[in-house]
Amino acid sequence: MRILMFIFIFVSLTQHGDAHGPEGCNHEGGLCRVGNCISGEYLAQFCFEPIILCCKNLPPTATKS
Repeated sequence: MRILMFIFIFVSLTQHGDAHGPEGCNHEGGLCRVGNCISGEYLAQFCFEPIILCCKNLPPTATKS
């Protein structure tokens, strides 16, 4: 019975919502992080929804001269 629970959890994590996995995140220039993105980053997508986030660096802001 425990084995079935682990299989169910694994399948639900890999197939849930907008989760693209770490390969897609890294390929697009992001990093997978647990919990929150750090300062200077934004949530781009999920590596494994809703726990592991794919965070990318904020784009530089244009300054007027």
